[in-house]
Amino acid sequence: MKKHCTAIVLSAGQGKRMNGPVQKQYMKLNGKPLLYYSLKVFEDSPLIDDMILVVGSGQEEYVRSEITERYGISKVRKIVCGGKERYDSVWQGLQAARMTGEEGYIFIHDGARPFVDEEILKRGYETVLRYGACAAGMPSKDTIKLVDDEVCAVSTPERKYVWAAQTPQIFEKSLIIQAYLRLMGEKYIHVTDDAAVVEQMLKMPVKLFEGAYENIKITTPEDMEIARVFLQKRR
Repeated sequence: MKKHCTAIVLSAGQGKRMNGPVQKQYMKLNGKPLLYYSLKVFEDSPLIDDMILVVGSGQEEYVRSEITERYGISKVRKIVCGGKERYDSVWQGLQAARMTGEEGYIFIHDGARPFVDEEILKRGYETVLRYGACAAGMPSKDTIKLVDDEVCAVSTPERKYVWAAQTPQIFEKSLIIQAYLRLMGEKYIHVTDDAAVVEQMLKMPVKLFEGAYENIKITTPEDMEIARVFLQKRR
């Protein structure tokens, strides 16, 4: 029997590197807001039961009227305001999910990754059933250098051990809430994704599963050009 699955979709980032007139998640990609594409995948997925959308302060009504209602995204159960840092926004989403009472799994996804697809979700669900904590990722195509404060290379890890982390990152619900409860009690926080929270707070390994090289995060104007090519290829 399938367990309840909630997707927390993060859309509260400022996107300063885009240098655009609006935040990147609302920029148009082939006529639709960037955020629409990942929401649509979760909306259509039989794995996902509901969504919590985390947006910037004051954007709740805009997102509700211009994205979820306009494009028929009906699985969004709640739209909540995010925080200053990514982990603050995830915590807001988790608190909303925590109030529902259902046991199951939490899929945490960056709304600026428009090319998540059903196959990635299936692989993730199969992996979290077995391991309880997992994250999408792909093996690095490049040789990676670790550097010191002077940006001098000090070591070169074997490429077979280097993966680029992606989202969704998927966790058993009580596990990720426990990890974030501990994190929010810390005075100094340095984490950049949810897998790191579980690794550091619970001392638990997080299994990586294959995402896709197309599952890019839109960060710069060049990424939008790449996204248009990917979208045209899919069509």
